Formats: sequence, structure tokens, C-alpha cells
Amino acid sequence: MPHPTQVVALLKAQQIRHVRLYDADRGMLVALANTGIQVMVSVPNEQLLGIGQSNSTAANWVSHNVVAHYPATNITAICVGSEVFTAVPNAASVLVNSMTFIQSALVASNLDRQIKVSTPLSSSIILDSFPPSQAFFNKTWNPVLIPMLNFLQSTGSHLMLNIYPYYDYMQSNGVIPLDYALLKPLAPNKEAVDANTLVHYSNVFDAMIDAAYFAMDFLNFTSVPVMVTESGWPSKGDSNEPDATLDNANTYNSNLIRHVLNKTGTPKHPGIAVSTYIYELYNEDLKPGPVSEKNWGLFNANGEPVYILHLTGSGLVLANDTTNQTYCTAKQGADPKMLQAALDWACGPGKVDCSAMLQGEPCYQPDNVFAHATYAFNSYYNQMGKVPGSCDFNGVAAITTTNPSHGTCVFPGSTGRMNGTMVNITAPSMNSTSSAPSVRDLYNLCSTSFLVFLRALICSLVFL
Repeated sequence: MPHPTQVVALLKAQQIRHVRLYDADRGMLVALANTGIQVMVSVPNEQLLGIGQSNSTAANWVSHNVVAHYPATNITAICVGSEVFTAVPNAASVLVNSMTFIQSALVASNLDRQIKVSTPLSSSIILDSFPPSQAFFNKTWNPVLIPMLNFLQSTGSHLMLNIYPYYDYMQSNGVIPLDYALLKPLAPNKEAVDANTLVHYSNVFDAMIDAAYFAMDFLNFTSVPVMVTESGWPSKGDSNEPDATLDNANTYNSNLIRHVLNKTGTPKHPGIAVSTYIYELYNEDLKPGPVSEKNWGLFNANGEPVYILHLTGSGLVLANDTTNQTYCTAKQGADPKMLQAALDWACGPGKVDCSAMLQGEPCYQPDNVFAHATYAFNSYYNQMGKVPGSCDFNGVAAITTTNPSHGTCVFPGSTGRMNGTMVNITAPSMNSTSSAPSVRDLYNLCSTSFLVFLRALICSLVFL
């Protein structure tokens, strides 16, 4: 994984304003400080049993992972576990306790109004999901779901739901048409009709959200809003996953973003768009399982976009640079001694002008070998006309499309603009001793109902 500072630089360059973390990694929370980016942190599943059985353990978790970083890091929500019913059912009995103890710790710190508590659920706990009007939660979980929904309603929080039309499509044995899963426009006679309400559904996404609302109605909860905490489409798959393609991933996520931003809502709640996080920021090349599991990301770990989303009237979205500029940066994990040797060569025999990295100059900070080597490598790369062989430095450098410019430090070859918006990445120091988060414990993006695309994707997630 990239260093947390690089992750945040990418978020800022793309004007991504909301991010969900699958843990509460200190390095990420420090890097996100003073950026204004709204952050959802998570209690990992393996910590639920401890927190759910001890109020003091929960208070300690909030103290170390929330209070210690707030308000510099703009934490807006805590996800208590992830898909607990299906992933770690043995912890389900303490789920509501965990949420209650976390909430109590927030109240004690006077943060309960600013930070909401919920838990992301798999949509698979909703049974008989079509037609939506007949949907209901798996009754096995009612002893947990009912107090959980009471908690969400009383605290003004959301029902967090992970929705994957890709899996619904794959498991339907041809019953669900591909276009219906991809949110492509359908003729009225191709839309699915709820026989009970005669309402037409043009995509799986809306039908699943309404199924969740009807399932809550069935339990007499009518005022808990749905938030989609994961949705996406893989860009590559095994031979038995022929529809996991770049084109389908681009189509799904582009259509999803457009659909949410249009504020069309769902047939049950028209005009009320559902805030939605896109899974996920980076591809995970080391993740076990089928090929598709490794390829849900919008970006590769080097910052290159896997594909560029196209939205009508919005130009290129989530493209690192509309002019296709490339840069040369130091590789994460490279030996510091090798980086120093390459830096010395670039500023010596390589004839790079390294004066911008002198103390008091624009590119002096962050004052570490990684940042300085990146500046020198990129300068040499530009000096040599960006020929591929000029960005190697004995294997410690790599080409990327992510502009490493930050603050007043504008890198050679940079126009100083990203997606038509001025780059202003005031990144924290890269000297953080915290390691980057584990591969699975990463980041989602959000698309939203509350802002529009202003040359780049701006995410908004508002808790009411």
C-alpha cells in the first residue's frame, strides 16, 4: 500500500471529500488531519467481542482512535464491525452492546452529536428482496436487528448497507439482465414491476434499497434512513466471471454516481438520494480468492487510474490528470540508503537543480529522503524528456500519473492543475512511524446526493 501521506495526496488531488476506513489506522488518521476530509472509522470485527463485553474497553477504543484525533481529523461516523451477521456471526450477540458502549463513550466526550454510530450490513440478510414490498430481514437475526434498529432510530443514525448488484446478477442464473444490474437505461417494458405496488424498477440498486426500507417497515421502523457503505463492480475476473470487465466496472460506477447525484431517489422515496460509498479506492493485488476480488479499485497502488469514469456534462471524473501527465516518484518500501544514493546521484552527476529542496525553499518540507528523492527523480525524468528508462534509479523509482506537487512546491512537468482545479496538497510529514493499513483494511470512496461534480468528483455525506 502507498504511504498514508500518498493516499491523502491522491484524495486531495481528486477532491474526494469523504472516505471510509476499515480500521482506525493511526498513520491514516494523522495524514488526514487538517484536510477537511470527512472520515468514517471502523471497529474491526476481531475487536468486537472485547468491546461488546466491556464498557471500559469501548471507552478506551474511542479515546485512542477518535478523541485523540478529533477535531483535527474530521471523523463523522464509527462503523462498528463489518457485515457481522454473515462474517462473524458468533460476535452478533455483542453487536448492539458494542454500539451502545461506543455511543456512551462519545456522549461522555460530548461528541455524540458530531459522530454517529452504526454497523454496515450485507444485503444478503434481506430475504425475498424482489418484489421489494415483500422483503423482510432474516428472522434469525431479529433478536439483534430489532434492538439495533431501535438504537439507530434513537440516535438519528443510518442503516448502513453493502449493496453489490454484481453478485446479485452473477447468482441469478440469467434471471437478472446485465443492463438491469449496470443501471443502464431500460425501456419501460424491460423494467421490473413490483406486483403488489405496480411500481417499476429500472435497476437492482434501487430495488435493494427499497427492499431494505420495506424490511424495516415490516418491523415498524419507518424513520431510519439507508446509507450504502459499499457498492461497486470488479474490472477483471476469472474465466467464469466474464462480466467482470473494465467496461462494465466503468459503466456501473459512472451510472451509479450519476444516479445518486441526480437526486432521483428510489421509487419508495423519490427525490431522496442515498449517500453511497464506492468500493474501493485501490486494487488489492495480494488479496486471496478469485481474480475479481483483487480488482474492485478505481486506482492501482501507484496512483494510476484503473479506468476513467465518464459522466455526461461532467467531463472526466476521477482521472488523475486530464492532460495525461506522468511523473516519476520514489517507490514505497524502497531502501532508504538506496534512495539516498540515487538522490545524491541525481543532484550531482545527474545535473538536477535541487535548490528547491534547500531549507526555506518551497520543496524542503517534508524533510525526508522519500520526499526529496521524489522531487529529484521527477526533475531528472523531465530533464530527460520523460523517456521510460529515465525513471528507474536502480529500481527505487516508478512512473505515476499522480501529481506529487503539494502546497507551493510545484514539481517540474506539472501544470499546477489537476482536473481543471488547482492542486493544493499540504501533506503531513512522511516521517510517520505508523505502517500503512493492511491491504483489506482500506478505503472506500463516496458518491453523494448533496454536491455536484465541479471538474472532479466531490463527495458529500451529510448526517442529519
